Amino acid sequence: MASVSLPYLLALLCYLEFCFCFNPKHLNLSTIAKHWSSARATWYGSPNGSGSDGGSCGYGVLVSQPPFSSMITGIGPSLYQSGKECGACYQVKCTKHPSCSGKPVRVVITDFCPGCAEGPAHFDLSGTAFGAMALPGEDKKLRVAGVLEIGYSRVACDYSGKTIAFHVDQGSNPNYFAAVIEFEEGDGDLASVELKEASSEDWRAMQQSWGAVWKLDAGSQLKPPLSIKLISQYSGQTLVAKNVIPNGWKPDATYRSLVNYL
Repeated sequence: MASVSLPYLLALLCYLEFCFCFNPKHLNLSTIAKHWSSARATWYGSPNGSGSDGGSCGYGVLVSQPPFSSMITGIGPSLYQSGKECGACYQVKCTKHPSCSGKPVRVVITDFCPGCAEGPAHFDLSGTAFGAMALPGEDKKLRVAGVLEIGYSRVACDYSGKTIAFHVDQGSNPNYFAAVIEFEEGDGDLASVELKEASSEDWRAMQQSWGAVWKLDAGSQLKPPLSIKLISQYSGQTLVAKNVIPNGWKPDATYRSLVNYL
């Protein structure tokens, strides 16, 4: 059987339901050695809760549901970067308190910590995530310890096979489209987002509205189905959710794609 070239395979994938391309100029989180940095950690909300109900990234009640499962964090300005890091995943661990397990746990940035100062990284964890750093049965002791010194490391996100979803903003209409983009595996955060109407060959750049919400003020009536192109922040990988927003789409509805980053 004749061999098939890699460029041909990539082109074939793009022709089908999705497009996934790797830019070798960028590094992938899974290919670099893990580096631990120092940070401060506090917690907020209820002891076994998810912090706030949604937070400044726009994920809403999803933060308490799988796959987030309350393992989330607010973050100080140095890592939040005006919401550009919403969806990024980190491992955090504590070792200097007697109740620390020293084992890393993975958390997702879903909120901003307005009381966290500029400078060294500050994780304002949910009560659930903060307690997860403790030895078995000692989570209550850890929560009363005050500000902890922790280690943190950027890691790839893993949502156990979930595909990327788009929750359409309530203010969307035929001339204006905005959506929260959810469950990006790998990098977790996005550098840019573009939208294409079914009747057009042109991709139109969307703007980050706030948090994980991206918008397009079209200026005229959009013609669905709509495809959305995602470019990851860290690795530069490109993904296309083809015709993910259907005819008859509605505000406040969630539309799940068939794709995710590998």
